[in-house]
Amino acid sequence: MISFVHAQLGFLLLFDLRFEDAVNHFLLSETMQPSEIFPFIMPDPNRWSDLVPRKRYWGLHPPPKPLEEVIDDGLITIQQALFLKKAGVDTVVDEDFLSNPPSRADLLELAIRNIIRYLCASRMKDLSSPEMEGVDTFLMYLYRALDLVDDMEKLASSQNSCVVDELESLLDDSGHLRTLAFLYGSKGMCSKALSIWRILARNYSAGLWKDLSENGSSGTSVDKRSGEEIAAIEAANILKTSSDEDLVLEHLGWVADIDQELAIAILTSEMRESQLSPEKVVAAIDAEKVVIHQRYLQWLIEDQGCDDPHYHTSYALSLAKSVIEAVHMESKYRGKDNREIDSDAQKIYLLREKLQLFLQASDLYDPEDILDVIAESELWLEKAILYRKMGQENIVLQILALKLEDSEAAEQYCAEIGRDDAYIQLLGLYLDPQNGKEPMFTAAVRLLHNHGESLDPMQVLERLSADMPLQLASDTILRMLRARVHHHRQGQIVHNLSRATNLDARLTRLEERSRHVQLTDESICDSCRARLGTKLFVMYPDDSVVCYRCYRNQQGDSSSGRGRSSRKDVIFKQSWLVSR
Repeated sequence: MISFVHAQLGFLLLFDLRFEDAVNHFLLSETMQPSEIFPFIMPDPNRWSDLVPRKRYWGLHPPPKPLEEVIDDGLITIQQALFLKKAGVDTVVDEDFLSNPPSRADLLELAIRNIIRYLCASRMKDLSSPEMEGVDTFLMYLYRALDLVDDMEKLASSQNSCVVDELESLLDDSGHLRTLAFLYGSKGMCSKALSIWRILARNYSAGLWKDLSENGSSGTSVDKRSGEEIAAIEAANILKTSSDEDLVLEHLGWVADIDQELAIAILTSEMRESQLSPEKVVAAIDAEKVVIHQRYLQWLIEDQGCDDPHYHTSYALSLAKSVIEAVHMESKYRGKDNREIDSDAQKIYLLREKLQLFLQASDLYDPEDILDVIAESELWLEKAILYRKMGQENIVLQILALKLEDSEAAEQYCAEIGRDDAYIQLLGLYLDPQNGKEPMFTAAVRLLHNHGESLDPMQVLERLSADMPLQLASDTILRMLRARVHHHRQGQIVHNLSRATNLDARLTRLEERSRHVQLTDESICDSCRARLGTKLFVMYPDDSVVCYRCYRNQQGDSSSGRGRSSRKDVIFKQSWLVSR
């Protein structure tokens, strides 16, 4: 009964133009349904007319009608009450209205704001699907009536039950295209939403619309962004989840023109159910958008584990061309200030580092194609990596030792080759670099110092140049020769010790085989426990005795009669030790 009274009072106050008090009573009524408010927003008949219930308290107030008509009737009543008051007749109209008559626009705005308050509260209730559609759709109507753009966009971009057919023409005609785009996006109508965002971006860039940043709007980002950037961001949010290849590639171009990072995020998104075809994506990327092409191929190879040699080669070629172009531009504009020079040097360093890491990590690209691109450049380290992939050891050593003059890297490469002749070859390059270059005696001495002990002295001496100062290499060569003599003598010692051990083992074996064993009538087989008597028997190194039959049954087994394995459990006797 209390809920019934609250609803009844609410409607009576509504017709008395006391909208705030009316909605307060509506909110206190537990039995009142939101659909009872629908006739005050949209005239009958409409999509939701059948949802409006007819209750007993409806007979206590005039029939429901749009708010504009309710306000017009209420203003007429106030005018009549003013006329009667001047004539000395008392009326039931509120004295506040009589002393300060409100304007129609103020009353309409007050009514709409309070109805919005009621509908927002109704969204928290457990309503049927048709009723929820009416609440959200009418909320959008009322927001548009007051031009509450932020509230419209918030409702449209969130999960809602708005009926698109009812709002499509309304929002389009009123110019609220952003709200319509959000609404399309929330309903899964991605193609229509993207078309609107593309139109908005074009209008902002052409200056047809006033930029949002000029009004202090920050759009969907914390930082101030232009309307064009906001349109691209919203379109990217839709494209990141779309698995429609044609749709994504159709709108990728204009997003990339605004922000290449957004385009990269679209192509590399993990949010879509199925990934895009790499072949179609690579074909659709603009040739001038080199960064997008490289970043997509990098993601395809590193994150998706693509093992197609074509994409590995394309990625390496693109990086190589970028490095060469950056080096060329840096050399072309050498008159820049120090800050710009440092920036260019850092860019070139990062590009080369990325290229070198990829060339070292991947084995699927074609080294010859990359070499054709960088053949005329000074990218010697990259060339060394490529020739190494091709197995050209001599060229790699020439680059490391003579072009880069990196002795440590050259020696490390020789260690990876694992052959002593590689060090000899490197020594020859140091001593005879050719092409008019002076011999690198210091590097040669370093090589002999580090690895000379393992090299053949004759080959080293054959490689030494007649022009090499003796004092540079004398100590190293002397130490190398001493080491060779030491190794030779050490080998002789090991050889003689091995011979002594072998001789002692043979002697011990002979002693064991010539041992005399005495058996009595009480002697038994350690395996079957039978008396031996005059039977043939076998004796093991652990002094266990078995009959010949048990020995034949154990052929292939190294265990003795006591269960000791001569292979696993090694037996040492005092007389076997080398003590002579």
